[in-house]
Amino acid sequence: MARTASLSGFPEWLPEERLVELHVLDTLRRTFELHGFSSIETRAVETVGQLLRKGEIDKEVYGLSRLQDEEADTMARTDPHALALHFDLTVPFARYVVENAGYLAFPFRRYQIQKVWRGERPQEGRAREFTQADIDVVGDGDLPFRYDVEIALVIAEALNALPIPDFLLRINNRKLAEGFYTGIGLTDTAGVLRSIDKLEKVGPAKVAELLKEELGATDDQAQAALKLAGIRTTDTSFVEQVRALGVTNELLEEGLNELEQVIAAAVQHAPGRVVADLSIARGLDYYTGTVVETVLVGHEQLGSICSGGRYDALASKGNRKFPGVGLSIGVTRLVSRILSQDLAKATRSVPTAVLVTLNNDDSWAAAQDVAAQLRSRGIATEVAAKAEKFGKQIKFADRRGIPFVWFTDDDGKHQVKDIRTGEQYDADPDAWMPAEEDLHVRVTAGR
Repeated sequence: MARTASLSGFPEWLPEERLVELHVLDTLRRTFELHGFSSIETRAVETVGQLLRKGEIDKEVYGLSRLQDEEADTMARTDPHALALHFDLTVPFARYVVENAGYLAFPFRRYQIQKVWRGERPQEGRAREFTQADIDVVGDGDLPFRYDVEIALVIAEALNALPIPDFLLRINNRKLAEGFYTGIGLTDTAGVLRSIDKLEKVGPAKVAELLKEELGATDDQAQAALKLAGIRTTDTSFVEQVRALGVTNELLEEGLNELEQVIAAAVQHAPGRVVADLSIARGLDYYTGTVVETVLVGHEQLGSICSGGRYDALASKGNRKFPGVGLSIGVTRLVSRILSQDLAKATRSVPTAVLVTLNNDDSWAAAQDVAAQLRSRGIATEVAAKAEKFGKQIKFADRRGIPFVWFTDDDGKHQVKDIRTGEQYDADPDAWMPAEEDLHVRVTAGR
């Protein structure tokens, strides 16, 4: 990050940094809406039982309690009805779908941009309060697999529009992995997935040890699982590589077919942005098919900037199932890397394009009229607060990052000055417009 926050893990941006974040958010929102995704917002608080109903997560969940309630902290650890801040947006979205199913048209396409909270160890890319941007498609009863393909392509398009380095969507399929593990005799497939998910953190030797010690795998089984995880291709050739391992299983074949469809479509529509990576497992238990993690090329140590996948059983109401597929972009993680590496900068630090100066204290009302005329055409305008010497008013604009200063003399003649170049010329408040590149703050690629 550009500076150290006073409360670790809770980043706050300076105005020019916030403009970069807003550019990222606006770009994502625009791309999602172009693809027909509707915006929703869910409450920040869920019950502990709701948050953990698909198994424990590997992050600390922040409980919510009143300060005067001495028993609240103890209750939050044991009472499923206790309240806690959401740690992601998928679980609250599943609850939202169930509660509002009668009002939604399925398949339901939604995007959601909100804060979430996790008990992370603060460092660059890992905060305790951060913004996520999610897209999901949820069906009623069934959800065609083609949405797994579409979600990946939408995310590739959205990320491609941001001022970030090259990225790779690393895609696997849970069915493929679980079918393979079952085929080699490892029945605790969830346990194997959790071990494989640690591969990049602890290395293959440690993962093999975990498989043998915690799950009772033989050396041959552990090595077979690691061979599968070692397969990575930029095309559909992974299918032959998996089959060459000699394992047969119906679920494995189903997963192979699904992953082949995703990669084949990506090769055609997002070349160079997607790889089949059979080490990707995703730690959360609710994923059932396609799983995705995304890294910035050359910045892999930052971790995944976008992740998610298919979940067929996260949302249900009686016998009614709502399968879904979605991906989540870590906006705060992305912005922190953009700022720390000077990957992009705002062209100015404030939205204001023009400062209208004051000749004297009596000219304030007339200056407000000029400002209103400029604003009516979409020009962000401020009026000086004091009738100081013009040199001081110009210096104020310069400190604020405002490019233009407006003058009106006692005879009603108007002039505008570009304080970057020193050029000053006559201007009509009913007609003058700055150059297009100066009208709004732009975010440009850095080094």
